[in-house]
Amino acid sequence: MARILIIDDDAAILNLMTKACRQQGHEVDAVLTSNEALQSLDASPPDLMIVDLILGEKSGMDIIRYAHEKHPDVQLIMVTGQGSVEIAVEAMRLGAFDYLAKPFEVTDLQKAVALAIQQRGAETPAERTLIPDSSDITLSPKSLIGESPKMKEIFSVIDKIANISVPILLEGEFGCGKQMVARSIHNASERKDAPFKVLQCSALPEDLLESELFGSSGSRGGTIFDRAMGGTVLLEEIHVLPLRLQSKLDRFLEETSAHRSNGSLPPAKDVRLVISSATPLETMVADGKFREDLYYKISVIPIPVPPLRSRKEDIILLAEYFLKQFAEQTGRPVPEIDKYSQRLLEHYNWPGNVGELQNAIERACAFSEKNRIRPVDLPPKVAQKVEITDDDERTTHHLPIGSKLAGYIKKQEKLFIRETLKYNSGSRERAASMLGISIATLYRKMGMKLEREKLLNG
Repeated sequence: MARILIIDDDAAILNLMTKACRQQGHEVDAVLTSNEALQSLDASPPDLMIVDLILGEKSGMDIIRYAHEKHPDVQLIMVTGQGSVEIAVEAMRLGAFDYLAKPFEVTDLQKAVALAIQQRGAETPAERTLIPDSSDITLSPKSLIGESPKMKEIFSVIDKIANISVPILLEGEFGCGKQMVARSIHNASERKDAPFKVLQCSALPEDLLESELFGSSGSRGGTIFDRAMGGTVLLEEIHVLPLRLQSKLDRFLEETSAHRSNGSLPPAKDVRLVISSATPLETMVADGKFREDLYYKISVIPIPVPPLRSRKEDIILLAEYFLKQFAEQTGRPVPEIDKYSQRLLEHYNWPGNVGELQNAIERACAFSEKNRIRPVDLPPKVAQKVEITDDDERTTHHLPIGSKLAGYIKKQEKLFIRETLKYNSGSRERAASMLGISIATLYRKMGMKLEREKLLNG
């Protein structure tokens, strides 16, 4: 949960944004004027500020400039109905994370808020343990959390390629940790003291994305490559890059490679490029949705990043890290995960990957008692499909924890009767006799009402 300050002089839109952020579980302060905003900002700096461009006595840009100077740790999102690429670029030069043009969908706002809060984690100290890309923390590769064979393989690759300045392609599901791998590569390299810049291709409209990558006549401060200054640039979600911009990026990389080869590339322009995609680019090439020449340029070193469900050895390690993080934030002792809860965490499929695990642990901490994480503290979907093995370790049962007992017993009873019918080659009379129930009871329990009525009516 984060603290958010929202400034908009339109009460209806202010109320809409406030509700949207509170739905995500955040604490929100909402104000209508720039003066109120500055007072609130100075009194208690928030984690994130969402500011409208037009506010009356002071513009949103004035507030962004003030926040950039006085409160650089505050993450920023600009919202306006009078958008232009130049204004958006200038806002982002001053530290704004994103730019939303009115009218916008609530889901777009919520996504921008989530990403901005996640990006803010990049400013935490380097000595903290690395968590997934959703938290965006700068750390050394030795801090990567993982004991699974797949993670150890990634550790080995990072050690080998850290100082090789060729493009790297990271592919894997959303939330699996692609950004953490990119940061680990950067921090293991000789570029570790230079900037690490992230550009989410899906977070910007095409014209602004083009300006960030290649510049525009009205832009100030240069492109993202200029701002990286000899460091690393991560282009996230490149699979959404329009074909027109794919062509420009292909030419840009070709020119950069030529300058590097002949020694004419200035040191500040010598930026390492890391690409990430949640969609397999090779498939997109086959479908004609991604340029083949660009694909080969950016995939010199491909690194598949595995989903959490395929590295179950790391689940408890990550969970324990999140427990420590929560304890530090709240000043409470670090809770203990009981053994049954550990089993539930390890057996859940985690479709939302590490980000979902983090949310589950934070929820469990909020509901826990006596400094102990119990199954009842976990989200219901995590605990509703439990696998248990009989004492002979031959039979595995899936238990829908959280459902009603009567419903479960009825379902198991029906399953047992059906299997008994199969054993007796479909003979209902023999099955009823074996089960010690009447034929009428068998029909009733199997839900065969019409046949049962015919039988009773003789």
